[in-house]
Amino acid sequence: MPQTKTSPVLKVIPLGGLHEIGKNTCVFEVNDEILLLDAGLAFPTDGMHGVNIVLPDMTYLRENRHKIKGMIVTHGHEDHIGGIAFHLKQFDIPVIYGPRLAMALLEDKLEEAGVSDRTELRTVRPREVVRLGKSFFVEFIRNTHSIADSFTVAIRTPVGVVIHTGDFKIDHTPVDGEYFDFQRLAEYGEQGVHCLISDSTNSEIPGFTPSERSVYPNLDRVFGQASGRLLVTTFASSVHRINMILDLAQKHGRVVSVVGRSMLNVIAHARKLGYIKCPDDLLQPLNVIHKLPDEGVLILTTGSQGEPLSAMTRISRGEHRQIKVREGDTVVFSANPIPGNTIAVVNTIDRLMQQGAKVVYGRQQGIHVSGHGCQEDQKLMIGLTRPKFFLPVHGEHRMLVQHSQTAQSVGVPAENMVIIDNGDVVELSETSIRVAGKVPAGIELVDASRSGVVNAQVLKERQKLAEEGVLTIAATISTRGELLASPEIHLRGVVTAVSNEQIRAKVQESIQLVLRDRWQDYAQTFGKKVEVDWAGVQVQIERELVRMVRREFQSMPLVVFLMQTAELPAEPAAKKTPKKAAEAIAS
Repeated sequence: MPQTKTSPVLKVIPLGGLHEIGKNTCVFEVNDEILLLDAGLAFPTDGMHGVNIVLPDMTYLRENRHKIKGMIVTHGHEDHIGGIAFHLKQFDIPVIYGPRLAMALLEDKLEEAGVSDRTELRTVRPREVVRLGKSFFVEFIRNTHSIADSFTVAIRTPVGVVIHTGDFKIDHTPVDGEYFDFQRLAEYGEQGVHCLISDSTNSEIPGFTPSERSVYPNLDRVFGQASGRLLVTTFASSVHRINMILDLAQKHGRVVSVVGRSMLNVIAHARKLGYIKCPDDLLQPLNVIHKLPDEGVLILTTGSQGEPLSAMTRISRGEHRQIKVREGDTVVFSANPIPGNTIAVVNTIDRLMQQGAKVVYGRQQGIHVSGHGCQEDQKLMIGLTRPKFFLPVHGEHRMLVQHSQTAQSVGVPAENMVIIDNGDVVELSETSIRVAGKVPAGIELVDASRSGVVNAQVLKERQKLAEEGVLTIAATISTRGELLASPEIHLRGVVTAVSNEQIRAKVQESIQLVLRDRWQDYAQTFGKKVEVDWAGVQVQIERELVRMVRREFQSMPLVVFLMQTAELPAEPAAKKTPKKAAEAIAS
């Protein structure tokens, strides 16, 4: 019988960005070839003590590294490129294609991490087509977003054309004059789009997202009303916003000093590439502006999200070496808090106000607009591309559900879309879309040193330390199973009515209980030689101490047991039992 050729199947596997905001990472796999789209990071929650960044679990890619043909980057935001340097320490990526600004920012990250030799960076222009492996042809289509140089991508696969919107909004009056390429999207829609994978961030908000230009007159009004120094904070990556701020500073006769490493880095690259245009003398260092009158100064800083180490947060705490808040200062937050950051931002605003600053913030001021499309933007995207199948991504669960409902309202059948989570394997054939399995898709926590991954046990211990303190116990035990001295105890961060002497007595009692009842399980005698499973003894004593602490304390601090061993000379007389030895010490 002649063999029937099986139809190809495209696997779409998001490893981040689903049921959350951040760490957007997506895998496309067909014919044993993998294409990566973006690899971002997220920021830690308050309970992730000592954690600097959050990355997706890349187990699947580590196990399938031989299949990776390359990566495409849609734009330069941290939640899309921030994880790449860390992943390159685990596996190579042959080539990374992306827009000029994103590649410039990424190049710095890779050099700093010492992994620039693990890949090749190539910049692309609008409508440029690149080939990765035998199965993927990718066209970059200009879109509009809150960062310059942002793309939607059309991926030609053996199954059909898949369009991934990247982050987008419909901005008819972009600040940089780079218009959304509706014509190319419509051409793909006319030819037939197999599946649309689309940004869901603002899917719950009706209408269109306002243009970035709508911020200009409101910032102009605020700048005009400020009588003293102006301190302005926004996203470092918001190149268009920064360009407007610099333009308004020049209009109002203020020189600008930029504070914050990420802000300086982005502005330097954006000026070099022509996305930010301003005279050189407009930008001045802090030591110069301190000599100028307050009404002629604007300080542009990082920290719009209340990040603990950012410039604005340190200024609000009075911890910045060069900038102190003064009466008459106007502080402008040209950004809305990302979900999860609201408390940090509000606290920063409160501290600034307490020091006498006038703080301008909030949606009602009109000094910030989103970079993501609302419902009408999303309808237009679906209408232009006319996809057979639809996959909402980039958002929390309720956003994905709402986006699917919006898609249904413009004609996409409910059976032609799926709501998925990180790690779900979506199989796209020529005739169907379905969830066919799951791959590992947890999180990897990178500590503040940026060198090590914090595992679940370490994080649990840090949380316990932060919440209930630590009880440290040190004891010396002989090869005969004897406690040789009263144990040393130290409490840090523990609130208890029990005295140190009482604690010490309970600890001693617990240790002796284990030595009396369980010593024979861990000690074996071979002639005159005794072999002891010290690791087992330590684990058993720790367990008993934890039970004792849980029973005696009203809290549950972290218990750390430090055990020292001592070998004693053989007894000339009858050997004492562990019970007798313990009794002798107790007496």
